[in-house]
This record gives sequence, structure tokens and C-alpha cells, in this order.
Amino acid sequence: MFLFKNTLKLTQKHLKLLANMSTKTIKTQKIDVDGQTINYVKVGNGPKTVLCFPGALGTIWSDFKPQVENLDREKFTIVAWDPPGYGYSRPSNRKFGIHFYRNDAICAEKFMNTLGIDKYSLLGWSDGGISSMILAAAYPEKVEKLVCWGSNAYLVADEVKQCESLRDISKWSDKMKAPLVELYTEKGLSDMWNAWCDTCVKLYENGGDICKDDLKQIKCPVFILHGDKDPMIAAEHPDYLLSNIKMAKLHRFPNGKHNIHLRYAEEFNSLVTKFLLE
Repeated sequence: MFLFKNTLKLTQKHLKLLANMSTKTIKTQKIDVDGQTINYVKVGNGPKTVLCFPGALGTIWSDFKPQVENLDREKFTIVAWDPPGYGYSRPSNRKFGIHFYRNDAICAEKFMNTLGIDKYSLLGWSDGGISSMILAAAYPEKVEKLVCWGSNAYLVADEVKQCESLRDISKWSDKMKAPLVELYTEKGLSDMWNAWCDTCVKLYENGGDICKDDLKQIKCPVFILHGDKDPMIAAEHPDYLLSNIKMAKLHRFPNGKHNIHLRYAEEFNSLVTKFLLE
């Protein structure tokens, strides 16, 4: 028993060390897209290319570490980026406006085109899922499949209230705030986050529509995943997406919240792999 316990400790320590090493051995690259510096990683040599699309203020490593490191690199070529104005795709910090979701979708298509990639699937989380839906609708000849979670095609009042409750970053937990402050500085984070909140309020005041009309233009198969305890989006959204996207299916995580791909990474990766290969 003593030997087993110590072997287990060594194995766990070894696995943690390997995980840290794998992140360090994956080198980020930079490329110019219409005058905007884009920071990205590209790993694997599989026949199926996948673009990982982060959420608000998100980056490659904050939002997609388990996918970049653990998706099968013989089956997939994995591309993950920091959207313009986020992470290391700066200067400068993101400037928001009511069209930023659409602008991100256009930039993502240009980014993939600059890399010489004509066909790909999308993994989009939260804001990244919204932009991914817009991208899939606008460029059906390029997007083979779409996976989205924590995403919505419109805003409701409760979501705006939730946004307002999180506006003051001094009330955030250190765990939530520290890595973003390190990246953006305290003032930079506060300014960007408040601008994001202002944009959400403006979208809601304009009727709440983000990309409802785009849904009917999506021609590729779509896999919607949802955490039933997600505090960030209203419970109605996954069913709305399912009803309004032609080739969509839905999988629920009964105890999942907003970050199901991080909290349930192994199960999430398995489900996504099966969908992308079927």
C-alpha cells in the first residue's frame, strides 16, 4: 500500500510536469492580418483543421488549454488564436461596438485565409461561439462543422442584469481577476470589461438581436453543448439555437456551468472528437 501510494503520487506529479512542459513546448506565432497583429498557435498534422475561438477577453491558454494540448494531433490540425485586441494580439486593447461579433468573424476568416487554410471547423465558446455562428453563416463554403457552447443569438433582460452585477472588477475573485490583470493591467482590464458591458447594454436596448437572422444561413452540421447551470446565459438559448439551425444537435451537461470544456475537458473533447469525425 505504501509503495502504491508513493507510486501514485509520483505518477500524478509526473503527469502535472508533462502538462506544464507541453504548454511550454507549444510555441505561439504571430501573423499580420490587415495591419492587425494576430497571436496564435498551430499544432498537429491531422486532416481535419479546427479553429478554437475564445470568449470575451479570452486567449488561447485561458480558454482552450485542454483542447490545444489534448485533442488528437494525428486526427486534427488545431489552430487557436487571440482575437484582435485580446491577449497578445495587441497593440492595442480591444475597442468594442455593436458590430464587434461580426468584425471578429470577418477577421477570423481573413486570418485562416492568410494561413492558407480553406476548409475548417470551428470550436466557439461564449462570444467566440456567437462569432463562429456568424462566420459559418457568411462563409458556408469554408466551414465544415461548428461546435458552440455558452452562446446566444440574442440578449434577454436577465443577462444584462448579470452583466451589470459583474461590471465592478474589484468584486471579482482573485482567481478570476489575477491572470487578466497580469495580461491587461488593472486599468486596462477595467476599461475593456466596462466597454464590453456597455456594448451588451446597447445591444439589448436596440432590441437584443445579435445574430438571429444568421442562424438560418448556417449550412454545416452544428453541435450545441450546454451547461444546465450556466449563470451567464438564459436557459432558453440552446433550445432556440436547436430550433433555428437546420443541421443542429444538442448535448447537455446537467451540472455544467459556463466553462464545460474546462471543467469536463475529457468528456467534452471526446464528444467533440466524435462529432467532428462522424
